Amino acid sequence: MAINNQLLAVVQNIENERGVSREIVLTAIEQAIMQAARKNQAVTNDFRVFINRQDLSIHIFDTFVCSDEDTGPGFISLSMARRVKPDIKEGEALEVEMPPAKLGRIAAQMSRQMIMQKIRDAERSNTFTEYRDRIGDIVSGTVTAIAHRDVYIMVGKTEMLLPGRHRIPGEDYQIGDSIRAVVERVDTDDHKGPSVLVSRTSPKFLEALFRLEVSEIQDGVVEIVSVSRDPGYRAKIAVRTSNENIDPVGACVGQKGSRVRTIVNELGGEKIDIVRWSDDIRQFVTQALSPAKLESVTVDPAEPNTVHIVVSPDQYSLAIGKRGQNVRLTTKLTGWHIEVKKSLATASFDELKAEAIKELAETFSVSTAVAKQMAEAGFLTVDGIVAADEATFIASTGLDEVTAKGVYAAALAVSELTANNEK
Repeated sequence: MAINNQLLAVVQNIENERGVSREIVLTAIEQAIMQAARKNQAVTNDFRVFINRQDLSIHIFDTFVCSDEDTGPGFISLSMARRVKPDIKEGEALEVEMPPAKLGRIAAQMSRQMIMQKIRDAERSNTFTEYRDRIGDIVSGTVTAIAHRDVYIMVGKTEMLLPGRHRIPGEDYQIGDSIRAVVERVDTDDHKGPSVLVSRTSPKFLEALFRLEVSEIQDGVVEIVSVSRDPGYRAKIAVRTSNENIDPVGACVGQKGSRVRTIVNELGGEKIDIVRWSDDIRQFVTQALSPAKLESVTVDPAEPNTVHIVVSPDQYSLAIGKRGQNVRLTTKLTGWHIEVKKSLATASFDELKAEAIKELAETFSVSTAVAKQMAEAGFLTVDGIVAADEATFIASTGLDEVTAKGVYAAALAVSELTANNEK
């Protein structure tokens, strides 16, 4: 039998354009025709469709019960049944091949709609199967459309979505541009648009770029422990190795900075700090806050995962970073809360006073103005307040009586608690 050229053309087109295998397409067509046909009252529940995989000929079968008494859907006369099977008996079932025209025009139209739906479902299933295990991998594609800030990217035969919030600030794209991103998520229940979401702002993207550029990471000699990013501005990556002959930071930097420079260029100039990981949190934090020079690093015994840093006043801005960026990224990198304070030993009188005002405001939950009024009167500490009697404190500070009495009572409570703890 000659190959069904029309069906072959449809199947080949779907294979080439959508990347869906021939077997999935043919199975989808069989199921769609069956579903559409069952809406026809003239067919039974045993109705089935088979497409010959060799010549793509379509065969339709239905099952009837032989009866000379019962008529209508599902029954066939004994005389007609014996034309197909001469030895058949009354009451036996017989499967008969039907002409495709039996389905009718409406069923044919419905089957076409169902076929396309099943092809779309198969396409989505293929996409999910292909990319569900590739989360964290880099893909390269071409920009096909831009809607507001969302960018649609064609990677092979799969359309992916780069949402606006996953674009690096300052980057601009045009249709036809080549683009790289990391597979962030694969959706299975989104029936509108791409089901693969990619990102250029995710820490996974930075990690994947280092895997591509640094052979020691690919080989498992150097390990990425953690990553933190302020996309487009600055990032930190912590690395370690169990090989004493390998410098993990140097491996990531590359000869004359070649490796990290390639990654910085991909990220539009984002600065990258490569930090040597340490299981000693004090050493790890010191490395992460570099180039700031720290005077002391202390682990808080009372608050879990909290580190107190002391720096000289001239190092304070460097340790904190612009808009607190350096401390914020270090906190994400280490997983520890970090508090940075200026060293009072080398601080000026004005800096000491400002620090005292800040401490008073935090200790007594009062406004900066109230704390400043107390400091101006010479009350810089809890001990200094309780050293005076209540009347003197009220008169000296000039605070309203309610506020002054509340602060004095709180100072007494703090002093008593401290004394008890020291016993």
